[in-house]
Amino acid sequence: MIEALKSDAIVEKMGGRFKLTALIQRRLGELIDGARPLVERGSMSDLEVVIEEILQDKITIDYEASNLPEPGSR
Repeated sequence: MIEALKSDAIVEKMGGRFKLTALIQRRLGELIDGARPLVERGSMSDLEVVIEEILQDKITIDYEASNLPEPGSR
C-alpha cells in the first residue's frame, strides 16, 4: 500500500475520501489514456504517480468549476 494513503492528511487536503477517490480515478484514466506524468515517474506505478502529483500540488480539484465547497470553507 502507498504510505501517503495511510495518513488522513491527504484525505483532509482534498476535502474527503470521496473527492480524493474521484480525483485519483480521473487522473488514473488520463494516464492510462496516454497523458504525461507531471512528476518524474522513475519506477512508480500509475497510482503512485497520481498520489505524488497530489502531494506536490500538481493536480487538485477545481472547486469553482465543480461547484463544490473547498475544504475548510464550511
